[in-house]
Amino acid sequence: MKSFEVNFDGLVGPTHNYAGLSEGNVASVSNAKNSSNPKEAALQGLKKMKALSDMGLQQGVFAPQERPDIYALKRLGFQGSDAQILEAAYKASPALLAACCSASSMWTANAATVSPSADTANNKVHFTAANLANKFHRSLEPETTSNILKAMFSDTTHFEHHQHLNDNEHMGDEGAANHTRLCESYGDAGVEIFTFGRYGFNRNMPAPQKYPARQTLEASQAVARLHGLTDDNAIFVQQNPDVIDQGVFHNDVIGVGNQNVLFYHEQAYLNTAAFKAEVTQKFQTASNSNDLFFLEVPTNEVPIKDAVNTYLFNTQIVTLADGSMTIIAPMHCRENDNVHAYLQSLTAANNPINHVNYFDVNESMKNGGGPACLRLRVALTQQELQAVNPACLLTDSLYNQLVGWVNKNYRDSLALNDLRDPQLLLESRSALDELSQILALGSVYRFQQ
Repeated sequence: MKSFEVNFDGLVGPTHNYAGLSEGNVASVSNAKNSSNPKEAALQGLKKMKALSDMGLQQGVFAPQERPDIYALKRLGFQGSDAQILEAAYKASPALLAACCSASSMWTANAATVSPSADTANNKVHFTAANLANKFHRSLEPETTSNILKAMFSDTTHFEHHQHLNDNEHMGDEGAANHTRLCESYGDAGVEIFTFGRYGFNRNMPAPQKYPARQTLEASQAVARLHGLTDDNAIFVQQNPDVIDQGVFHNDVIGVGNQNVLFYHEQAYLNTAAFKAEVTQKFQTASNSNDLFFLEVPTNEVPIKDAVNTYLFNTQIVTLADGSMTIIAPMHCRENDNVHAYLQSLTAANNPINHVNYFDVNESMKNGGGPACLRLRVALTQQELQAVNPACLLTDSLYNQLVGWVNKNYRDSLALNDLRDPQLLLESRSALDELSQILALGSVYRFQQ
């Protein structure tokens, strides 16, 4: 049966701003308090979606969250009209208001973990929204994320949704940013790799010292159980704590997989040799194939600093209709001599990746997210694809409609002081109300309920 990997990219929300909320994310912190361009950010994301669609790939659209989050502010004791709440929150804590205005849901790699039907016990596609418990601004997302996922994948014959894990540090779950899958074709049984940063219940095990490790082993194991995976098709590997302390806040900043290719830095994992042996054995068993490529990038060619600054590994590896693979990379990769030279040598070598496409996603990069952060990967059979909400799948018509929607509703510039403006709340709600109709989502937002 024909199968596909569909990338559901997050639409950048109207309140896209630079507040430096993400400790451990070098780009996010370094651009804190700069003015942002929400309109340009959203259009850059849409251009990337359109380009991948034009390559013949299946491309979807993932709606943003409602921001400012008035409901979170009310829960924290702010009272009065919406305008009074925004003003009081700004006076009490500009950082708190900024957190409640974050457009971080644009990075849908953190929205959920997805297991294809070929891997799961009941042969359904499973979704578990991430709790994102490590960061306050992201911990506000799971409920609405679940609503959006259920509106996109509503057919219970094919899709199963799970409540996000318990909201605490022991079960810190960051979604697909710490999960990748290896297989022959997307519809075949594969091996799912869960990368964790620390142990939730054993503090004597290795852990980073400078920056937080956001994903726990216990959270990864819980998601695998919920999805009906087994010891034969699930692998749990610890991320190298030293690279977390160098700004590698998620595994997708240091490694990415696609079909039979695992592309990663030599410092990405603890116990790399044992990890590769386990991957090889389980991949061979699941796929009945020895055709597996480990593309390990040496430090002497690409130092960790260059990998973090360019997001070399936060690129997308996609398979085109002719079976060849190409890398979707940010312009930063072309502008860095070490990374550009490595990519030229990679595409000239004997491996499935033979081309690199560079994209301007600078508004996202400045806030700490590359091309891979912007998309949630969902492997689907032809029948499952037909069961997806069709209004969320990109077409030329939808692209043009969304470009018009952004130009109509988004501001050209947004400073942190603008977040207190009650008109921004009204603009955002009006835009999202219109978007939920365009994407046929129903009433997924609290202000609609």
